[in-house]
Amino acid sequence: MIEKYEIDFDSVPSPCYLLDERRLIKNLELLQRVAQESGAHVLCALKGYAMWSTFPLLKQYISGATVSSLHESKSIAEHWGEKAHACAPVYVSQEIDEILHNTSHITFNSLTQWERYKEKSIQAKVSPALRINPEYSEITTELYNPAGSECRLGVKADALAALPQGIEGLHFHVLCEQDSFVLERVLQKVEEKFGHLFSALKWINFGGGHHITRSDYDVDHLIALIKAFREKYDLEVFLEPGEAIGWETGYLVSEVQDIVPAGKKNIAMLDTSFTCHMPDCLEMPYKPYIVGAIEPNDFFPVYVMGGMTCLAGDQIGDYSFCGELKVGDRVVFHDMIHYTMVKNNTFNGVRLPSIAIWTSQDELKVIKSFDYDAYETRLS
Repeated sequence: MIEKYEIDFDSVPSPCYLLDERRLIKNLELLQRVAQESGAHVLCALKGYAMWSTFPLLKQYISGATVSSLHESKSIAEHWGEKAHACAPVYVSQEIDEILHNTSHITFNSLTQWERYKEKSIQAKVSPALRINPEYSEITTELYNPAGSECRLGVKADALAALPQGIEGLHFHVLCEQDSFVLERVLQKVEEKFGHLFSALKWINFGGGHHITRSDYDVDHLIALIKAFREKYDLEVFLEPGEAIGWETGYLVSEVQDIVPAGKKNIAMLDTSFTCHMPDCLEMPYKPYIVGAIEPNDFFPVYVMGGMTCLAGDQIGDYSFCGELKVGDRVVFHDMIHYTMVKNNTFNGVRLPSIAIWTSQDELKVIKSFDYDAYETRLS
């Protein structure tokens, strides 16, 4: 029924996030090339990809990681064995000491946060930066746009006539799955509004949202852009892609549990959930690709994929297959590694998917499975 690929999806537990190790290595090799040829440092942003069992592999190819919380910083300390870069909208007083202990660079979202933790940062010998808001972005989904004039993220140019004493870096993040030509236009705005501060800096972070590992991304243009910037300003440059690391590296394997008729369509009820396990599909929103699926047509039944929670909108459609779906068939969602595991939840008590790797030796390696404790320990 469902097209067979080189991965034996029938051997994978359901539901399960399945990482293809070979695809991950391919992405990492490309990111390593960007770093080597441009002179920039590539960091893994844990908010997009935090599969810590693969950190030893990532460490072979990229410079480190960016964290946004105490827990992420502890994960890097434990599983990467190095200090991280930190960038968060706000740091809380109960956690800042341990965050500083686990980091080498820290970005503050506001001047008031910098003033509050300035002395602690100096004592910890951490390199501090400010997040800036160039008030320019080409992101079309407002939920993901961090550059609006009323956005809470970053310091605007009118508040930075001069660089505060002690600040060593600037950090902007206004891309979302975009190319190097968008970055070029963003950089023009950043230079226009904040270029007068560059001579006092040691480093600048171009943030995330760089779709470097997408097949049509112009990597050579990115490399040239970074090199020209570094030569012009003599600054250390950091990139922190999250999706570029996990992009098209794996799947969410699910299984049909029921077929419910709904007018001219059918709803394939799955043992997974969009709201719990694939939230970006509903937030963006977008229709994910399913392995073996075809565009709906008049020759085959049309299916909506139904999640297993009671949320009415926990479904995505429309799909057809080269035949009818039946209970027990596997439905495999493509590109479900980045921004899935890091955002999943147990609404309705739904079981979290297992986590597994299809290794470069064509072997299935189940890393972790979840049971009642994963639900129970989140509540009390």
